[in-house]
Amino acid sequence: MSTIHQETEAVATRVWTEGRMVYVELTDQRVVGFPANRFRRLEQASESQLAEVRLEVGGTALRWESLDEDISVEGVVAGRFQLPPTP
Repeated sequence: MSTIHQETEAVATRVWTEGRMVYVELTDQRVVGFPANRFRRLEQASESQLAEVRLEVGGTALRWESLDEDISVEGVVAGRFQLPPTP
């Protein structure tokens, strides 16, 4: 018997920040968080700028208008970051 594994696109229903952490709640109820310092533009942002994040493209992208930064939800879920973790 063959099993078909179908990947589904990661879609967020909510995004928020707490300090320098960004959290995304997915349609399957999982919550994924990442530190802002894993992305170049977010690393230099203030906490108030980070808090301006909003969902775009049907919940598949995170957008910071004032920072001109877009990050895919799928990339975050897969752990694809621009910068290595800081100790």
